[in-house]
Amino acid sequence: MIGANSLYLTVNFGGPNGSCRCRVFSARRMPCAKLDFGSRSGRQPRLTRRKGPMDCVRRMGCFNDRTAGDGPRMESESVPGGEDVWAFSADAKYPDHLVVMVNGIVGSAEDWRYAAEQFVNKLPDKVIVHRSECNSSRLTFDGVDLMGERLAEEVLSVVRRRPGVRKISFLAHSLGGLIARYAIGKLYVPVSNREAVVAAGNHSGEEYISSSTQCLERHREGHLAGLEPMNFITFATPHLGSRGHRQLPFLCGLLFLERRASETAHWIVGRTGKHLFLTDRDDGRPPLLLRMVKDCDDIKFISALRSFKRRVVYANANFDHMVGWRTSSIRRQNELPKQHLLANDEKYPHIVHIEREISSNNDRASFLDNQATDMEEEMIRGLNQVPWERVDVSFLKSRQRYIAHSTIQVKTYWINSDGKDVIFHMIDNFLL
Repeated sequence: MIGANSLYLTVNFGGPNGSCRCRVFSARRMPCAKLDFGSRSGRQPRLTRRKGPMDCVRRMGCFNDRTAGDGPRMESESVPGGEDVWAFSADAKYPDHLVVMVNGIVGSAEDWRYAAEQFVNKLPDKVIVHRSECNSSRLTFDGVDLMGERLAEEVLSVVRRRPGVRKISFLAHSLGGLIARYAIGKLYVPVSNREAVVAAGNHSGEEYISSSTQCLERHREGHLAGLEPMNFITFATPHLGSRGHRQLPFLCGLLFLERRASETAHWIVGRTGKHLFLTDRDDGRPPLLLRMVKDCDDIKFISALRSFKRRVVYANANFDHMVGWRTSSIRRQNELPKQHLLANDEKYPHIVHIEREISSNNDRASFLDNQATDMEEEMIRGLNQVPWERVDVSFLKSRQRYIAHSTIQVKTYWINSDGKDVIFHMIDNFLL
């Protein structure tokens, strides 16, 4: 008898066209795999697998089945650049909502394992989750632009494999939020009014007018990779970079250390360091993060953000030693909620403040005035051209507070489990 709740088995397949890795996850009451250790007579262990109508399909791809506790059985497919996770369906139909999860610096697809499984467990017939891995480990030192281009190519490949998907959402942690913002700019395709009216189809009279109006409303902001943008959600992302005062909290607000970090970050994390500290000047152009708060000739960054029906930032109000509160919540210092206003939510104990979407007209007008401002103020004005929902998180009373940057994502469950209510809050408010 095995005294454990789960067991991983990794099998490598080789062939003339390359190799494929498949991981099988066995959980309680899971029928898809069984280990037979034989009797005391010395028989060798053997692996038997349940046969079924999908057996031939699984042989063609690297599929694995798993069950999250007592929830629906999940399947996953290891693919170039990441892993797709969805709930098992007897009729082999896939959900139509693609959720792309993007890791942070020196991260990997494993960082989103817990959140992906909870997503599929709670919304089994609604979403298919893709955990991106095209920018993992040291590849996260290559710069936001290069990583964004890789992510965009990966998303396009996923969409080609999943022709049934119709909607798309992005979830990103830390640096992954900047990567995702660049990628959606590359993926964004505006839809003209003419195309939207044609999409109204074969209607006539009042029905045609109503249908045309609905299509114009639905398509006026364009689409991403041919899909309807739904949610753009980031966790502890340095949207304003790491250059400003106390934007990199572990430097303790010491100005001389912050200046030194700005000068030397590229020695440690390559081009990514230059982008985070806004010291890049490629071809004499402004820093990349400044360019990413407006529409450029070749990439429509703000139009891509505006195309989403919902934009949310989850920010650590304290104990995040990697990303400051201002930069992760896209606020000025005087806009941060006062500490005495932060109250715990009974259902989500670490969600301490929620600021619903508000009109961004004032910031948009100020941004278009093109007045001389510092770089942080320019980024705030640029990003506030679109409304954001801000969710402030605090692990003040948690034993895991000193690793809040990873806990907000539940990067590794056994050491970041206190962040699970944040994940549940995100899923419960997810727009389908």
